[in-house]
Parts: sequence; structure tokens; C-alpha cells
Amino acid sequence: MPDLSFETRIGGIIAGVDEVGRGPLAGPVLAAAVILPATLPPGLAALIDDSKKLSAPRRAAALTALRASGALIGLGAASVREIETLNILHASLLAMRRAIAALPQPPTHLLVDGNRAPGGGIPCTTIIGGDAISLSIAAASIAAKITRDRLMARLDARHPGYGWAKNAGYAAPIHREAILRLGPTAHHRMGFGPLLSNV
Repeated sequence: MPDLSFETRIGGIIAGVDEVGRGPLAGPVLAAAVILPATLPPGLAALIDDSKKLSAPRRAAALTALRASGALIGLGAASVREIETLNILHASLLAMRRAIAALPQPPTHLLVDGNRAPGGGIPCTTIIGGDAISLSIAAASIAAKITRDRLMARLDARHPGYGWAKNAGYAAPIHREAILRLGPTAHHRMGFGPLLSNV
């Protein structure tokens, strides 16, 4: 379970940062930055874990509790066009910088999931597998996943047939089949490797 050991050791105003959506065939990459409240409400830490380990209802409950606690949340995205222009790594780092800039209060230190700092001049500690180790990174992973999943559900309503409300743009069988049957949309990452190699 993630805890506050990194945050406590570093001190100051810590923002956990994570992104979601590096691997899908469609949709933006989305990042979140979270500054936890100085005093965690009882039970909040127990709700938070790596978003991939949580059910959708548990993620939603955790995000609701985070917002109620006074946690500061910044969100940032990089578009499909930016992914194609920059490549997925640099687009992910751009989304992280945007999420950090969207925080209502500037952090003094970043804890970032992975092995690449987003840049921008704020001191940073990168942690591979950080969403399973750091509570603030895990909180960011939840905020990022919920936000992107909701975005893909809205896009699914505008582009039915690809199953984005359920597969979030990843290469699920229904999505691969729909690309062949319906063709790609403007939200597909045409420059993201050979898109149709997944079908």
C-alpha cells in the first residue's frame, strides 16, 4: 500500500504526479498532480491505492474523499495531435507540466511516477512504480484515470461503435474490429506506430 514516507522525508509542499493513457490507440494522454492536505482525514489513506488496483466505484469514492479533504488537484492533457508531433513520451511530460501548472498552489517538490522528470524547474524525485509506493502519486493516478475515462466516455457518445466508454481507447477486440469496419476518427493516434498493426 502507498504511504507518506517520501512526502514526510522530503517535506515542504509535495505534489504527486502521474499520467494515464500512454498506450491507447485513441484519445489524449492525461496527467494529474495532487497536493494532499497537511492533515489527512481519518480513513482517507485507506481509500487510496494505485488506480489500476481499484475498482471503478472505489476509485470514484477515493476521488470524492480527496476533493472533500481539501486536496489540491491539477489536471493537464496532451492532444492526439501533440502526441503525433512530440511522440508519446514528450507528450506525457507536457501533460504533466500542464497538470502541475494547474495546481492552485505551486509545489516545492514533485514526486513523479516513472523515471523521467517533467521539467519546469521544480525539484523532482522520480519513483518507478510510484503509484504503489507514494500516497500523493497514487492519488494523482486516481484523478488522472477517472478524468480520462470520463472523457473517453463522452467521446464514445459522439463516436459510437468503438467501445471507448468501456475500453478507454485501448486496443480491445471491439475497438480493433471497429477501426477496420468504421475507419479511424480524428481521435485516433494515426502516427502512434502503425495504428492498424493492432487489428
